[in-house]
Amino acid sequence: LRQSSDLTRVPGRPGRAEGQILNVMGRVLNLSGEPVRNARVEVWQANSHGRYTHPSDPNPAPLDPNFEGSAVLTADSEGRYRFKTIKPAAYPGGPNMMRPAHIHFQVSGKEDRLVTQMYFEGDPYNASDPFLNSAGRKELLITKILEATPEFDPGSKMVAFNIVLSKG
Repeated sequence: LRQSSDLTRVPGRPGRAEGQILNVMGRVLNLSGEPVRNARVEVWQANSHGRYTHPSDPNPAPLDPNFEGSAVLTADSEGRYRFKTIKPAAYPGGPNMMRPAHIHFQVSGKEDRLVTQMYFEGDPYNASDPFLNSAGRKELLITKILEATPEFDPGSKMVAFNIVLSKG
């Protein structure tokens, strides 16, 4: 995966990814609430049409040449991470199922690794998603899209998503 905090642009290509820009940020913490320093945060997601940039994705939705949809980040000494992306779209998860919009995370600390997904409040497919609804406390996986502060691109939105590892 490419080391980048801006998923809205692909190196060597002049355009920007299609869709609503999201500024995703949060902290990686342990169960005691302490920061997990230098945690590795891998992210991947579908584009604004609901398609992954992966050869095995059978979705006929269009690819976006300006969006690869994956990156690896390193949390800072306070466990903070931040990246800019676009809001993914829902996509077919089978013949009679739609997956809600979500972003995948794989987070590795010194002792633990967690694979999880971040969902968006109000998505009509959240209620029927088997992965989200198998989570013990699914409310921890659903984020609210907020207006961005002036430090971010005009018209962009903001999402906060903290990730908790057992030990760190």
